[in-house]
Amino acid sequence: MLRLTHRSNLKELLDAENIPADDLVLNMQELDTINAYLGGHQITLAGFKKFADKKKSIRILEIGCGGGDNLRVIQTYCRKKGIEVHCTGVELNPHIVAYARINHPDIHFIISDYRKMNLTTKPDIIFSSLFCHHFEDHDLKEQLQWMRLNSGWGFFINDLHRHFLAYYSIQILTRLFSKSYLVKNDAPLSVARGFKKSEWQELLNEVRMNEARIAWRWAFRHLIIYQHKKEFDEI
Repeated sequence: MLRLTHRSNLKELLDAENIPADDLVLNMQELDTINAYLGGHQITLAGFKKFADKKKSIRILEIGCGGGDNLRVIQTYCRKKGIEVHCTGVELNPHIVAYARINHPDIHFIISDYRKMNLTTKPDIIFSSLFCHHFEDHDLKEQLQWMRLNSGWGFFINDLHRHFLAYYSIQILTRLFSKSYLVKNDAPLSVARGFKKSEWQELLNEVRMNEARIAWRWAFRHLIIYQHKKEFDEI
């Protein structure tokens, strides 16, 4: 049995260049299904709600937005609650952005490395979902600092808890139900590249964000929330 004591340093197939567009589309579709059935979208929405209380207008940016399904969930919630929301997603792969634009034409998508964006106005909230585990620790510390610097209210992160039950469960589920070779390979590897709570605490402490909150959520996720003190007294 794989112990998962340390983060895997293997790269996911999705991080490679020149993946055929059709393969990427199937991957995005299946990830949306996984997030819907295993609670990923609800965790993203829970993170958003920590910032949304009594707000009438919100500008939100997702880095590494993939197919835009997280932003769709937030947009749908805001419409029901009468909140004016301006959603932007940034994604490096042009094929994925093309897919996102077709499926979510009323959301703004940008093809870019998030670090190279020209943010003339800070978004109120920056967030990521299943993005952080693609990075090595030193890059992730820079990412945390970037989100703090470029957000008006703060940021939140929805990512995977590295645990053997999560690893073997998603491996079995994707072998049985997935048609995507990307998902079959990357879903368990994503868990192996995920984080223990203590590792999040260490990363946040190293960038002097020890006031950030870390909450475990089903199924095997961590929700990390950082709010600027000038905007919020507490989470």
